[in-house]
Amino acid sequence: MSADATATRELTGWVVARPGPIATGPLLRVRRPVPEPGPGELLVRVEACGVCRTDLHLAEGDLAPHRPDTVPGHEIVGRVLAAGPGAEGEGTRVGDRVGGAWLRHTCGTCRYCRRGDENLCPHSRYTGWDADGGFADVTLLPAAYAYPLPEDADPADLAPLLCAGIIGYRALARSALPPGGRLGIYGFGASAHLTAQLAIADGATVHVLTRSEQARRLALDLGAASARGAAEEPPEPLDSAILFAPVGDLVPVALAALDRGGTLSVAGIHLTDIPPLDYQAHLFQERDLRSTTSNTRADGRAWLAAAHRAGVRPTVTRYPLDRADQALADLAGDRVNGAAVLVPGG
Repeated sequence: MSADATATRELTGWVVARPGPIATGPLLRVRRPVPEPGPGELLVRVEACGVCRTDLHLAEGDLAPHRPDTVPGHEIVGRVLAAGPGAEGEGTRVGDRVGGAWLRHTCGTCRYCRRGDENLCPHSRYTGWDADGGFADVTLLPAAYAYPLPEDADPADLAPLLCAGIIGYRALARSALPPGGRLGIYGFGASAHLTAQLAIADGATVHVLTRSEQARRLALDLGAASARGAAEEPPEPLDSAILFAPVGDLVPVALAALDRGGTLSVAGIHLTDIPPLDYQAHLFQERDLRSTTSNTRADGRAWLAAAHRAGVRPTVTRYPLDRADQALADLAGDRVNGAAVLVPGG
């Protein structure tokens, strides 16, 4: 282990101790021994960790915990402190900057992995759910699922790219947006504001529909053609739509806004109940409804390249690590403009 790692034998962070409404304080501050990297693992000092809505779902119990007292956070930017046996390749040397994302393990042998759909692997595991994540100053990442990151970027600007960006990229692909098409985005948080930038850069007309006035202003600043309330009609029929808000009531709203042959892609891991759909109003004329599940590593690599090409830049609200509970509360209350990012020691 490196001298930097051995100098700090204790990490500080947060765990989901009592899942429940954010007002009940589900997060708990902890101190733990610094873990040793096992085979294929990297010990990473966290430079920044994005706060994802999935972290909120885990904290509030919308997603059942996979293990007790897990450190959340899966948009991790950090520096390698040490590498375990067999951790080889780009981004595994001491001092390298790497990124850790939601997907951290797949079996590699099931029918889904063999056909290139590792996001559907029934044996998949996830950072901040099945293993400790980045709401801490030190964490472990599997080298095979880590992304080499640029040395010259602000780590707080990189963090939201690692889940919000990746899942938005896959949701955009699932929406089947035609070249130069009309895209509706429902909800406009961390993932949506990154996806919108890529779609606009690629020539799409983007209409944003969200309840937050602050988010509507951000959407217009980023080049959206319009920004209206979440339940309002867009100014023209949509070729494609993405639902980022975890609100099932918006599914029929978005489907009704689609033009003939349009597709609605649901981006979230959690969604409240969808009300009954009217076949004629919502699905007839070959409108499609699709879900989006996690991502593949190929998605992550393609997204990072596309974001660099398009000059995608997140709007970031920074929080010191010791205010992670406040960051989640602000996210729950729609008080975060763009993406919330924790900065250890900041």
